[in-house]
Amino acid sequence: MDNSLNGRKALVTGGASGIGAACARALAARGAKVVVADVDASGAAALADELGGTAWTVDLLDVDALAALSLDCDILVNNAGIQKVAPIEEFEPAEFRRILTLMLEAPFLLIRAALPHMYANGFGRIINISSVHGLRASAYKSAYVSAKHGLEGLSKVTALEGGERGVTSNCINPGYVRTPLVERQIADQARLHGIPEAEVLAKVMLTESAVKRLVEVEEVASLAAWMASDDAGMVTGASYTMDGGWSAR
Repeated sequence: MDNSLNGRKALVTGGASGIGAACARALAARGAKVVVADVDASGAAALADELGGTAWTVDLLDVDALAALSLDCDILVNNAGIQKVAPIEEFEPAEFRRILTLMLEAPFLLIRAALPHMYANGFGRIINISSVHGLRASAYKSAYVSAKHGLEGLSKVTALEGGERGVTSNCINPGYVRTPLVERQIADQARLHGIPEAEVLAKVMLTESAVKRLVEVEEVASLAAWMASDDAGMVTGASYTMDGGWSAR
């Protein structure tokens, strides 16, 4: 058994499903005590029970509450996210702000809340689930691309500030992952591009990828678990692509 994370406490946002749930399972399998944080109370509780962890029902859009937090986790996985696909001229400003709040401001506030504990113990792992869209842009995703680009910068600043105190900060940059978030985009992408839904994967989502399939959540989680380990102590300020070659173009 790999018990490399014994004694570590991990917090995973958006942990009740998709990439977050896979990360929670991978970290728990290596011995970490996992806090499953999600707005979905029942989903978080069910997974926490499965893993012998703790559920935290939290609305990450409540930034005033997050600003007052103090966290005692050793590993923080910023994963929670949403998506909206629309041309800029049709993109609702409130929705733009909502996406940036959830996917950039909330990670900042959680990192801010976690660093004092990590600094005090001389160990910390900040793992930001970014995207190939943190490195590349796609049409109709102004808010998502903006948030992910911002997360990349936040991650690098965290790496520079935390390096001498045992805290690393990195991004994982997958392409399209087989999750409900991706599946919900298919109808919107079909409408915007004027193609049948059955053609969205081949003609939109995977057109830039050399490997013509979706990323599996377990693949992302395996990289997150390695980043959380002592073996990754010299890996910081990095952005690890898992995009089937998309960003090689």
